[in-house]
Amino acid sequence: MSQGSRHLARKTAVQALYQWDLTEQSASEIESHFINDHDFVGVDMEYFHHLVHHVPLYQREVDSRLTPHIDRDFTRIDPVERAILRIGAYELEFELKVPTKVIIDEAVELSKMFSAEHGYRFVNGVLDKVAKDIRDN
Repeated sequence: MSQGSRHLARKTAVQALYQWDLTEQSASEIESHFINDHDFVGVDMEYFHHLVHHVPLYQREVDSRLTPHIDRDFTRIDPVERAILRIGAYELEFELKVPTKVIIDEAVELSKMFSAEHGYRFVNGVLDKVAKDIRDN
């Protein structure tokens, strides 16, 4: 799989997980909606499916990894940043073949694309701390 297609899978997964977080629809409903309503040219569909189903499945574990490194109530975080943080923390914990630098760089890029002006700094700082907790590198 090319990096570009995984990048597009993450980008689309951020949008899907944002919707999941706000609507509480099932991952399957969200995925179905996105497949019907979005252009998936160049997207690693397998990875998109994986993220959309596994991030919600492991939400408790992921959120518990993030919470110690966040200076406010988790529910007060911008929902887009929350989706990006969850994807990043999920990948750090469960996608051990993906290098730490790639995961954090992707999260920062997604933050620059979707979140508030300096949201990428927050995301970078939190995921850097999570990475130090989880990974040796």
